[in-house]
This record gives sequence, structure tokens and C-alpha cells, in this order.
Amino acid sequence: MNYNLPYSDQELIPKINCSQEELELFKAAQKKALREAEAYKKRFFSKQITILGISGSMRRVNDCPQEHSTTEWLLEAALKKARELGAKTEILRLRDNNIQPCKGCYSTTNTQCHFPCSCYPLGKYGDDMTNKLYGKVLQSEGIIFATPIHNFKISSLMSLFIDRLISMDGSLSPANPHEAKNRELNIKHTKFIELTASDQVLGSGFLRRFTGKVAGIIVSGHEAGAAMTISSLFMTLNHFGMIFPPFSNMYAMGNILNSTHADKKKLETNEYAEEAQLLAKNVFNTIKIVKQNPQWFWEYDAHAN
Repeated sequence: MNYNLPYSDQELIPKINCSQEELELFKAAQKKALREAEAYKKRFFSKQITILGISGSMRRVNDCPQEHSTTEWLLEAALKKARELGAKTEILRLRDNNIQPCKGCYSTTNTQCHFPCSCYPLGKYGDDMTNKLYGKVLQSEGIIFATPIHNFKISSLMSLFIDRLISMDGSLSPANPHEAKNRELNIKHTKFIELTASDQVLGSGFLRRFTGKVAGIIVSGHEAGAAMTISSLFMTLNHFGMIFPPFSNMYAMGNILNSTHADKKKLETNEYAEEAQLLAKNVFNTIKIVKQNPQWFWEYDAHAN
């Protein structure tokens, strides 16, 4: 789409302290983001409803605990209900993927962090997050995050995954793909966005790819950390731009006075499964509501990330 910059080249160059060649790189990156934003909205408002389930559990029957994951059992119950309602679903077991840690590039300057992640670039130098998982998250309208409670917080696997999702939350392609980590150039690129972005035009500034997606949260555990686990996830995902319907989080928790070996019988019950199914129904119905008005889309501060 065409987007009119609020300043001329002659005005922008001294404001950013850049060359004409550098300015052209920034303008090209903006045009690419505008095209991506249009494609994102077109896909988002299609008739298909896709709900992704993210399992942050390390448990396997043939590995250390020698039993399956209760959290994943609840997630599977939720996704089964979503399929019955007409959604396309998929479960991503993070334990089956190679996910490298975030290096925190966005803390240097916003455009030092790129999408797809340039620390682990697409292809043979990338990990599963770059080469596979970003694409699956991007294609979904709803995401249900399921994590066990570990030390009053989300699992280390889920934390690793969430940290790497920062690349989807506002990051752009590098202005110069041959020098993706050119700090001086990326600082100028950030200044360009701060000067030229419009909150009313998706893609003119930082492109937050979770905008409009609907979230659900499932946690389970033996310790009383459910509220802290859900709250930390809620704050992060809501700042990503995700929508939370009423009754879109649940927790299954054992009694801390009893031994943990009996937890499964108490947590894997019809009552908890039904609660997970209601959560999925609320996520599904909210996606349907959001898809009804493609003429309007959520707004955010596009000048900063």
C-alpha cells in the first residue's frame, strides 16, 4: 500500500543524521512491513479459525518422571473441543524443538531485533524457533498456552519460548540484511520509525504480529503458584497485543499437604477437562467475534516497541 511520510527526505536526513542511501533502506523496510501487515490482516480475517496449543511441559512417559504431562492432558482436552467447534488445531510440544535463548537485542535499540530472528537466521544457522515455530504462531488466530507451575512461575521451556516471541512483537526486517547487527544503522532506523510511523496504519511503524490474536492459559501443579504463573503470562501476552476473553484461564492444583504421587487422580478429572473445554469454547467464540469487522483493527503506539 502507499503511505505518505509526514516529512520530506530533505527534512528527515538532518533529523536522523543519515545519508540518502541509508534513508532509502529505511523506506524500503517500511514498505516491506506495510505489505506484510496487509497480508497479515487478509489472513487474519479469512473464514478459517486456527487455534494453536503450546505445551511447556518436559514430561514424557519414557523419560525422567515416567509419566505423561497433566498440563498437556488438559491442553489436549481443550483442543479437542476447539476441533468439535470447527477450528483447525495443532499442539506444539516445546520439548521436541531446538529453541535457543534470546540475546536481548531489542534492549540495544528496537531495530536491532528482527523478524525473523537474525541472531538465529533462517536456514542452516537457524533453530526450530526461526525455521518452524514462528510460522505456526503467525498462522494462528488463537493460542492456548499450557504450562506446569515451576517454582511459582511458568516452566523454563515456556519462558524460553516466550522470550523468543519478542521477535514477533514489533520487530521488522533489518534495514540492511547484509549487516543486520549494524548498531549505528539500526539506531538511525529506529529514529526513522519514531518520526514517520502512524498508529492508524498497521505496518508503518513497529509491526506487532500478535495484534488481535486471542489467548487462553492452562496451568497445573502441586504448589500454590497458579495465580503468579497466570498473572505473569497474562501481562506479557496482553502487552504483546493478545485478547483475553472472560474465563480464558484455568488452573488444576494439588493439595500441598498431600504427597505428589496421587496428584494425577485428583487433577485428571472430568471436572477439570470440562473447564479446559469451556476455556477453548470462549477462545473460539471470541475469535469469531473479532473476525466480524475487518474494516477495523486494534491500534497501538507504532512509534515505539
